[in-house]
Parts: sequence; C-alpha cells; structure tokens
Amino acid sequence: MSETVKGPASYFPSIEAKYGRPVAEWKELIRSSPLTKHMELVSWLKTEHGIGHGHANALVAHTLAEDSGR
Repeated sequence: MSETVKGPASYFPSIEAKYGRPVAEWKELIRSSPLTKHMELVSWLKTEHGIGHGHANALVAHTLAEDSGR
C-alpha cells in the first residue's frame, strides 16, 4: 500500500497538470530568483507566472524547506 503524500508536496500533481511544467522546473525558477523571503517569492509566482496562491505557497514552502535541510 502506498503512503499518502502530505504537506506541500500533496499539491504537486495538480500544479503540474494545471501549469504544464514539472515541479522541478518551478523549484529551479524559485532558486534562481533574487528574492529570498517566502511571501516575496509567493507574490512573484502569482504575478509573474499566474500561479494561484495555494500552489505558489506550496512550491515556495517545499523549496525553502529543502534548501534549509529540513
């Protein structure tokens, strides 16, 4: 039996389906941005890339957590 994905990663299948890019590509964009604060990155994804708030928040939270080693 497979374990249910929880937290920000649970949004990843719908993010890929809705925006047509793999999550790895979104993470690369986030990491290449000169912005570093969570809400700045969320706002940037929303305004520059048309991503909804929940999806942007999930991508940023997961990426920043990975980068901080959590």
